[in-house]
Amino acid sequence: MNLDEIRQYYAEEIRAVANIQSEALVAAFAKVPREHFLGPGPWQIANPDSWQAMTPNANLKGGGSYRTTETDDPKHLYHNILIAIDAERKLNNGQPGSLASWIDTLELQMGDRVLHVGCGVGYYTAIIAEVVGAGGHVWGVEIDPDLAERARRNLAYLNHVEVVEGNGREFGSDPVDAIFINAGATQPQAVWLDSLKDGGRLILPLTVARDETSGGMGFMLKVDREEKGYAARFISPVAIFPCIGSRDAESNQRLREAMSKGTWGTVQSLRREPHEPSETCWLHGEDFCLSTLPLDASA
Repeated sequence: MNLDEIRQYYAEEIRAVANIQSEALVAAFAKVPREHFLGPGPWQIANPDSWQAMTPNANLKGGGSYRTTETDDPKHLYHNILIAIDAERKLNNGQPGSLASWIDTLELQMGDRVLHVGCGVGYYTAIIAEVVGAGGHVWGVEIDPDLAERARRNLAYLNHVEVVEGNGREFGSDPVDAIFINAGATQPQAVWLDSLKDGGRLILPLTVARDETSGGMGFMLKVDREEKGYAARFISPVAIFPCIGSRDAESNQRLREAMSKGTWGTVQSLRREPHEPSETCWLHGEDFCLSTLPLDASA
């Protein structure tokens, strides 16, 4: 098979693994060249034990090992695998199946305006940009200066993509249709919720970790801004690097206690109005609450 055929086969593999519903997203995976974002090979592929490097009690020396591809043929990149961006930091270009599933959950449409926090080297930002098309706009925010510069170079061919070096917690975009937070937080940030248009969708990983800079584990949360408020539900487990500035010890402990109950599937809404904690508050913060009440009841 030539490389175009390999990319198409890869896209169909991701469709099957992630149960992708969006044809535009499948087409984007078939089109965007992963090697353009990861640089020349050979590449380092994360072994199946790499998830251990993200756990709160991980010994990084024991987990997250890699193997090197036999050649620099880009065909090695077109599988549902993690590829190292910086192996020493255990920093990888995310698992395509997982990222595809989360992006699909955003229900992107042509012309949408999207914020992608934690864009890394820009591969999945490019996937999003292909789905929304030239009539849309995508902001990729990356706090790491080196990664931000790489993303800026990698995405320069897309006129409707803007890369910003900065803290995703502090970046305020124009109102957007969708937000993808691609780094672990301990709570939704007000700036993200405020940036959503009516009908807007937000996905973010709520994770617990050893400290503010360690990777953590938790669940992906989806929030839909509706006329009556914010619907919310958890959609999948996740292990991921932290969203710097969006974590603190107190909220980390609150989240740990909430997750230890094993009732994350009961969350139905996100409340922002002041109220006293009650048995319907799954996770009660200072300016938000993940509630087991349905949206109609919590509005």
